[in-house]
Amino acid sequence: MSIRTGTPGGRYEITDGVWVLCRSGRTATDQAELQRDDLAQAEGLPSWRAEEFLAGRATLRRLIREVRPDLADTAVRPDAQGRPCLVGHPDVGVSISHDGGLSAAAVAPGRRVGVDVQLPPDEPSEGMLRRCLQGHAAQLEKLPAPERARELAWVWTVQESCVKAAGTGLAGRPWTIAVTPGHRHGRWGRYRWASLRDSSPIPLSCAFTPREDPDARGRSNTLPADLEC
Repeated sequence: MSIRTGTPGGRYEITDGVWVLCRSGRTATDQAELQRDDLAQAEGLPSWRAEEFLAGRATLRRLIREVRPDLADTAVRPDAQGRPCLVGHPDVGVSISHDGGLSAAAVAPGRRVGVDVQLPPDEPSEGMLRRCLQGHAAQLEKLPAPERARELAWVWTVQESCVKAAGTGLAGRPWTIAVTPGHRHGRWGRYRWASLRDSSPIPLSCAFTPREDPDARGRSNTLPADLEC
């Protein structure tokens, strides 16, 4: 699987028709690209959550404008479980993630898609390592703490992007998904995943269905609100 960088600003084409954009912060241009409906959905949220929400939406808007300009003004509304969807275009998969001032978005016409970005934790606990890395935990426990935390973040981005693509969220028990530390791509059931280890300085991964997957189109995914993007 070859990951191609589309722009210096952090846009990546994971495979044919699967795009990811990761950015930090929000600009005046982003504010102008946000739709009135985006702003209305942020009303009433705590200020920190509203900023996080709008940064994620702005990143998604920017990516849609770059790769599917015909859908740039399409409303983005959450489904019953909080997963963002393009109104009237259920065949176009979208996903958003945010962490520590970073936001990432994915757009994948004709596919299910999930994206996740994570800043490494200050000091991952032994329990976290064993829960997420299973048989590989002992290997990582030998690494210096910063390297251990970074590797855990890379693995978690894969696990979380997979359950987001599947629409199961935490109910899908992402920590049970087997991911070999250091790997750049792999499979989980019907889903393929890719970690942008050679392209992104921040742990960032994306999961998606193959284009030929008959169930990848026209089905609404569900995702708990705490993983909404």
